[in-house]
Amino acid sequence: MDSLTGNIALVFPGQGSQFVGMGRALYDASAAARRVFDQADDVLGFPLSRLCFHGPADELEDTINAQPAILTVSIAALAALHERLAEAGQHIHPTVVAGHSLGEFTALVAAGVMDFPSGLKLVRERGRLMKEAGEETPGGMAAVIGLDTETLAEVCHDAANGGIVIVANDNCPGQTVISGEVGALLRAMEMAKTRGAKRVARLGISIASHSPLMARAAAGLREIMNRLPLGTPRFPVVANVTATAMLTVEDVRQELAHHVERPVNWTRSVREMVNRGATTFVEIGPGQVLSGLIRRINRDVTTLSLSDLGLPSDVRDA
Repeated sequence: MDSLTGNIALVFPGQGSQFVGMGRALYDASAAARRVFDQADDVLGFPLSRLCFHGPADELEDTINAQPAILTVSIAALAALHERLAEAGQHIHPTVVAGHSLGEFTALVAAGVMDFPSGLKLVRERGRLMKEAGEETPGGMAAVIGLDTETLAEVCHDAANGGIVIVANDNCPGQTVISGEVGALLRAMEMAKTRGAKRVARLGISIASHSPLMARAAAGLREIMNRLPLGTPRFPVVANVTATAMLTVEDVRQELAHHVERPVNWTRSVREMVNRGATTFVEIGPGQVLSGLIRRINRDVTTLSLSDLGLPSDVRDA
């Protein structure tokens, strides 16, 4: 196991990181991870663990299933990490935590703002609300490589033409995702190419996440959040929308009130974590997408994956 030295930031991935087989090796290797999967199956009333381990892929990728599945695998991985460290007489107390989009909810569970069953039910409902919004107002998303955020924002403004398309995810310098109504999205994709983007690719999703098309889903989520008891974060959680640290319950409520309809400012979030002293970033969950983004944002920090820490790493099925 690599030594967990320096000031630790825990980061949790979002939707798109799911794959059939995720979490299976963790389940086999860790009693703590098994308890998390068993609890998820019990809370949701169906075998989510079987869906993670065996698919089918189209069912796992359905947003209503993908969101609780990624949360569960990430929390199971965190439990396995705590278990492994405890066996070595160590513990981990992060300086700061954050999650990308859906991963923000995992970060809030990790920080003790809500318990795992509450987080699980909340993201299941988040998935349902987003799916409904997508069916009511179909949209899409596209990745744009090699264009700065300011230029891309201008592209979206010029392409909108009465429709809706915005910069949805500022993932790292030169890698951005746009989101919106299909017509406006297609216009923006073409304009981005003419203005110098190296690559533009439509994502396989019919939901315009982190755009105003999610306003109805955001309202539904606010209603649920208002009834949910929350605790003060045990450590700072950097927010997607503001890229500032959430330190109080009120901070969390303000962030989540508009989370699904406003952009994910990941570049700024990582820089804020570094400003708060983070020197080592540990990605907790399926895949290693965030580690790659973090290295492009700041070359001076250390990034560690589950396998670096001696935990089994799941391999995507072919």
